[in-house]
Amino acid sequence: MSETPRAYRLPAEWEKHEATWLVWPQYREDWPGKFAVIPWCYAEMVRKLAASETVRLLVDDESVIPKAKRVLEKAHADLSAVEFVVGRTNRGWARDTLPAFVKNGEGGTLMAAFRFNGWAKYKNHTYDARVPEYVRQAVDLPLLPIEHKGRQVVLEGGALDVNGTGTILVTEECLQHPDVQVRNPGFTKDDYAEMFGRWLGAGNVVWLPGGVAGDDTHGHVDDVCRFVNRTTVVHCREDDPADPNHAILRENMAILKDARLEDGARLEVVDLPMPRPLYYGGMRLPASYANFYIANTAVLVPTFNDPADYRALGILANLFPGRAVTGIHAVDLVLGQGSVHCLTHEQYA
Repeated sequence: MSETPRAYRLPAEWEKHEATWLVWPQYREDWPGKFAVIPWCYAEMVRKLAASETVRLLVDDESVIPKAKRVLEKAHADLSAVEFVVGRTNRGWARDTLPAFVKNGEGGTLMAAFRFNGWAKYKNHTYDARVPEYVRQAVDLPLLPIEHKGRQVVLEGGALDVNGTGTILVTEECLQHPDVQVRNPGFTKDDYAEMFGRWLGAGNVVWLPGGVAGDDTHGHVDDVCRFVNRTTVVHCREDDPADPNHAILRENMAILKDARLEDGARLEVVDLPMPRPLYYGGMRLPASYANFYIANTAVLVPTFNDPADYRALGILANLFPGRAVTGIHAVDLVLGQGSVHCLTHEQYA
């Protein structure tokens, strides 16, 4: 296959899905003391998703399948819409370990495989790095390792968000920090723009300064700013000046006010509230309403037993009039340092 610049396009999340992927939970250390409730959180997500698209669940081995089915049946999930794929993993963050399903110039689908290295932080990622191959075997689509400057690019799905027509959101904290969780040493902003343009069809890069407090990925954009249509983003806002998120979110907003889309038009920016800080012991958790997932007929939004839950759901309901905006209780999920969007990954139709 011959490649030409901008021959590929990563669709926007609201475009039609064939399926949503999740990794059935098995790594107890992500949810210390709370693991028993996590499969039930997954079951609620699966129940909502299975109403309009196939749900593909990656499991460690065949013995997990009947256990998962029992949980899903009790939650009244439609098992006829659920498919199980066997492949051993370390963790469960499908957003970051699965390949990106991109379109080529002829409208066909292939999988863009970035390298996963445990967020440049955790050593237990050997099996997670094999997830693209498990997916390839299951769906029989071409798998294309993404390379730039002679090496495979390290990039997680939560580190980016696109509008599907040429613009991409990322943070400097995640992809440009000189010495903390460095993904691609030596990569400049121009390198990223060239790579995004060539392989994702999104060479117009909006660089935000940073992400939210408590995010151990070091600045994933899906906790702070998301496209909701081609020209509109929601961006988190923290009004408490004593909260560490206040300053960085103000910096982000200053960038967004001057940002341009691929056609030169300004972005429309809608404020999304932040929940009150959540802690587990002495650890700040990355609770954020921006970590929602756009499915075919629903938008699944993490909620945190917080008064701002209602405001966030209302804002998103106005922005997605054709979809059922539904809260997913995420106080337990976010102990794993992520929530709804981090756990899901769309496969486009």
